[in-house]
Amino acid sequence: MTSKSGIHEKNLEKIFYPDSVAIIGANKVRGTVPHDILDNILKADFNGIVFPVSPKEKFIAGIKAYKYVLDIEDPVDLAILVFPASVCHMALEQCGQKGIKSAIIISAGFKEVGGEGVERENQIKAIADKYGLSFIGPNCLGVINTDPQSRINASFARKMPEEGSIAFLSQSGALCTAVLDYAQAKHIGFSKFISFGNKADISEIDLLYYLKDDPKTKVILMYLEEVSNGNALMKAARDVIAGSGKPILILKSGRTSEGASAAASHTGSLAGSDEICAAAFRQAGIIRCSDIEEMFNIAIAFAYQPPPNTNNIAIITNAGGPGVLATDAAIHDGLKLATFADKTTAILKKNLPRTANINNPVDVIGDARADRYNIALSAAFDDPAVEAVFVILTPQSMTEIDLIAREVAKVSSHYDKPVYASFMGEADVQEGIEVLQRNKIPHYPLPEDMCKAVATVYKFHQEKHDAGDNIASFDDVRIDNARAILEHAAAQNEPFLTEDTALKVFAAYGLPVMESYLATNQEEAVQFAEKSSYPVVMKVMSQDIIHKYDLGGVALDLKSATEVEAAYNTMMNNIRTRQPDANIKGVLVRKMIPKGQEVILGVKRDPSFNSVLMFGLGGIFVEVFRDVSFRIAPVSEREACAMIDETKSSALLKGARGQAIRDIPAVVEAIQRLSQLACDCPQIKELDINPLIVLEEGRGCFVADAKIMINHTVKSS
Repeated sequence: MTSKSGIHEKNLEKIFYPDSVAIIGANKVRGTVPHDILDNILKADFNGIVFPVSPKEKFIAGIKAYKYVLDIEDPVDLAILVFPASVCHMALEQCGQKGIKSAIIISAGFKEVGGEGVERENQIKAIADKYGLSFIGPNCLGVINTDPQSRINASFARKMPEEGSIAFLSQSGALCTAVLDYAQAKHIGFSKFISFGNKADISEIDLLYYLKDDPKTKVILMYLEEVSNGNALMKAARDVIAGSGKPILILKSGRTSEGASAAASHTGSLAGSDEICAAAFRQAGIIRCSDIEEMFNIAIAFAYQPPPNTNNIAIITNAGGPGVLATDAAIHDGLKLATFADKTTAILKKNLPRTANINNPVDVIGDARADRYNIALSAAFDDPAVEAVFVILTPQSMTEIDLIAREVAKVSSHYDKPVYASFMGEADVQEGIEVLQRNKIPHYPLPEDMCKAVATVYKFHQEKHDAGDNIASFDDVRIDNARAILEHAAAQNEPFLTEDTALKVFAAYGLPVMESYLATNQEEAVQFAEKSSYPVVMKVMSQDIIHKYDLGGVALDLKSATEVEAAYNTMMNNIRTRQPDANIKGVLVRKMIPKGQEVILGVKRDPSFNSVLMFGLGGIFVEVFRDVSFRIAPVSEREACAMIDETKSSALLKGARGQAIRDIPAVVEAIQRLSQLACDCPQIKELDINPLIVLEEGRGCFVADAKIMINHTVKSS
């Protein structure tokens, strides 16, 4: 069965809402995983029937135990397997025979240990497929559902978390236990808490689609160690965000990229795995977080308060310094200080001390008690220009910390506008922080963290989140021509296309290339130069030469037949001297492109996300300045424009410091055509157009140099 999302429909409902559960491998030994899972289910007040399955025990915790799952007379919705990995396949086989359609395999010793573990994992996958059984795991902490309708803690976590509206998915079970402890200390509750381990069957993709329609979930958090199907993840995220409006926050490990220097192109060198993931997440609307604290800072802002409709905020503080820090951070993150109405200013002037600052940020002065905060809060909330209120407190000797926290909760409850708080400090302000947390008011130890979280929420709700933008499909492309060239190169085991051949591929896709000619001798070079009009460019073409410039294989701005002859002779001498064994295919001759802004376009084949596009500042310094942006193909016009806008060099295209405005629409079209080429032709391993020379508005852009590396492991789709 296939769902609308295009993935296999999994039996997830009975994992989270089972009426009956069998713990297969249960025992009486406290402090062991099998015992603690059964104990957690019982302590959580699970609203269903529990069947311990144990070959040795007749009763566990006062509940009748069964030798085999097949001995259970009643139907079983969910099996939780905690047997050793070596016998899990036998237990799962019995589950299939019993008619159980959902399972959680806690046991470790599978793919993560390699060798026999891989075989074991393949074995349980085959059994699950045979019986149409869906499972989470193996090698996982388990699953928790806090919904009172179920209240199942099918995990060996230390405690059952509070009920909440945040779902957490993790590939790491160990991280789950740390997150649960962190969240408990901050009174953060969860709707669903899922450790999916090796994701041998049910993956993060399946879970995202399930949570999309889960009425108990408002925010989805996810920790990933590796992205195995990047395109499916992007599609799922788009579908979830566009279909439900639920934000997805990801913490992805593996930020470093090893071995990039071995790449044969600029794109291959610059597009490390982390850069690609970051681009893919951004493109799909996923919010990437740098650590657990940042993830939860943003999550509670989403979960606890309505989103601000504008970025106009009011700051109320009892200390000037933190108010200034908050102001700086807010402006930096894209928020604005609201300009108070005259009525608001009048109320503050009348009711606050003369030394108080009645402008935004409002400083109620260090000796402020709860009544003074009440006045400032009420005035700010009532002001039509204010969309969100930030409350900052530093503990003075007279500060009524808990009372002020209660005042924040009481006043804000009368308004639909969001409120956020930063009670700065730790020990002295703890009682007030707990008041805020119990009342679901997002609290942040530092104002800067508060500003960043709120700005993230605002930007998310302001951005356009579609399940998929309209992707341009150019009908003038000659796909068969391009594929024939690439397939021939692959068949000949050529590592890359020489530029003259690469230009033919680009021409087949309507990319802007100048007419050129491959001359095999000096006379042919002069003949074509005369025909095309001067000045011209000449470049040596050889499968043995990747970096033409380094060997003196490029001559620019040749203005006469004499210069062409001299350049040809010099070029041949250079090659014979520096790389005498190089097999020379010929010399490419073309008209020299007028001066313009140099940019780079690139493609890299990624094992998870497939075709990755790059745009950036071109020329010889691309790897020095690294002013580049990435997207996953195919890209829409909107995404192509965003690629350009994300780079600092976009200012040069837009006419910075009196420079001519460049033909940006021509670059946007070139990116889209390159995107279509990358998707159509998997034989392209890496590709550089460096530089693409962008002329003034309306005059287009042209490929000045090109490189296509061949992927010999695939065929055309």
